[in-house]
Amino acid sequence: MTDVNAYLETESKLNPSPRPVFDRLPKYAAGKPPVAVEGLEQFKLSSNENPWGPVPEVADILSQFDTVHRYPDPLSTRLRGVLGEQLGVDPEDIVTGGGSLGALIQILSTFAGAQDDGKKDEVIYAWRSFEAYPICVGLAGAESIQVPNKADGSHDLEAMLAAITEHTRVILLCTPNNPTGPALTETQVRDFLEKVPSHVVVVIDEAYFEFCSASEIPEGEEPPVNGLDIYPDYTNVVVLRTFSKAQGLAGLRVGYSISHPEITQYLRVAATPFAVTSLAEEAAIASVKHHDVVMDRVRHLVSERERVKKALEDLGWWIPETRANFVWLALGEHSPEFARRAEEVALSVRAFGTEGVRVSIGEDEANTRFISLCQNFEHGPKKP
Repeated sequence: MTDVNAYLETESKLNPSPRPVFDRLPKYAAGKPPVAVEGLEQFKLSSNENPWGPVPEVADILSQFDTVHRYPDPLSTRLRGVLGEQLGVDPEDIVTGGGSLGALIQILSTFAGAQDDGKKDEVIYAWRSFEAYPICVGLAGAESIQVPNKADGSHDLEAMLAAITEHTRVILLCTPNNPTGPALTETQVRDFLEKVPSHVVVVIDEAYFEFCSASEIPEGEEPPVNGLDIYPDYTNVVVLRTFSKAQGLAGLRVGYSISHPEITQYLRVAATPFAVTSLAEEAAIASVKHHDVVMDRVRHLVSERERVKKALEDLGWWIPETRANFVWLALGEHSPEFARRAEEVALSVRAFGTEGVRVSIGEDEANTRFISLCQNFEHGPKKP
């Protein structure tokens, strides 16, 4: 008993400690708001948000919603129904989550972690890619296997295949890739899947899909992949989509995955109960029902993206091909300086250390000011 009392006395003086994995996890860095500059309107170009917000019908829902005292439908049945009709998929193949990130966490929680013998499963993904990936993988208890992008910012699929081992459980394909911009094609993805063991879950993360579908593809060039054309043929494929980007519902957190029953039966168990609120579900339904308005806004952002890209290329800058709502500036060691110069003109951009800077496409005026900033920046990126 003395030993127990001594133990309790010693332990009572210690602070709670997180799991050891926390010491190895990076911290998620959200896009910062712009700094106030006298005489200049501030623009946030650091978080890949839709500057126009949601369709007007969502504002009506926000103003009239009066059932916050009731729990939401945990299965988001109505939303899955309208999505199924719009996308041409069985609503039972859809599992909703708190943004596509929430849906991804459900996938990782289900299929990747540590086995009973303590060995960690492996999750392969390109790097640099979405910065939440290593955090989510680590919290799931799995091991991140990061495969460097090609020089043009695209996935090195051959290297990703070579990284597969007996411990691989999940592979993440981010297309278009955040933050670099290139998208995969259907041919590339199908060729890749034919070489991946069928027990390995392959996630096609399409957070920016609508910007792909609104892009004009040069004649003779294959368009970006549509995961919905892929998943029917592969029981190990999961497609991720979100309402945060094109639909402008980032603050309401609505996303979903699409896959076969062999996978959805487990994802529904792993899903966080009530992750999609009733308000978020109603807003998402309104967005689906007014998809034409959503896409009109997306097409304008895509035209602005192309205007920005061409202007920078006319300056002699190298910009990777992008099918999303942002451009990537491979500025290397000059990245912090560019971010600081952006602050001076009331723009916030997203610098990734000394690797590069991601700049979201925003309001027309913001994009024009961004171009002007680049005209006065002497360290433009050159083709690698």
